[in-house]
Order: sequence, then C-alpha cells, then structure tokens
Amino acid sequence: MNASGTIDRPVTHDPQKQAPMTPSTPEPYRSATSDVTTTGANTSRQNRNREMQLIPEALARAHMHDRRQEADAGRQAARLVAARRMQRRAERVSMRARRALAMAVMH
Repeated sequence: MNASGTIDRPVTHDPQKQAPMTPSTPEPYRSATSDVTTTGANTSRQNRNREMQLIPEALARAHMHDRRQEADAGRQAARLVAARRMQRRAERVSMRARRALAMAVMH
C-alpha cells in the first residue's frame, strides 16, 4: 500500500508516523506576510481615524479662540467707551468748579 493518504483519509492516525507538515513551496526571503503588510495600513488607518476624531475638537478650539477674541475686543471697546464717558464727566465737573471759583472771586 504505497498510496499516500489525504487530509480527510490519512494513511495512519498515529501522529509520529505521519509526515511533518511543511509547506510544499518554500516561502521566499522577506516575503510580505500578513502582519507586515497590514501593520502599516492599520497604523495609517488609525492615524487617519484619530485625526478624524480630533477634527471636531480642533474646530471647537478654534471657535472658542474666536469667541474669546471677540469678547476681549468687546471688553476693550466697553472700557474705551467708559473711559470717554468718565473723561467727559470730569471735564463737566472741572468746568463747574471753575465757574464756582469765578463766581466766588467776582462777588
């Protein structure tokens, strides 16, 4: 019985008498194995996914930065308006004081 067995019907069920499992064709040197080819793709995919997930955060950060600049500009404008109002008030008080002094000197 020289006929070799198949996978479904081996010649013997004794593992020690079976031929060792070796590939029929040797694998070439530095062949592209599954983990080498997909590792780069997976990392680039992960980086792309991470970047995509961070886009809303970056947009929110830019939006908050713009709002903060608008608020700062608004506060600066409000301070300028208040300073001008106080300056006009001080000028009116100064004019009243001068008039009062002039009236006191004349009488």
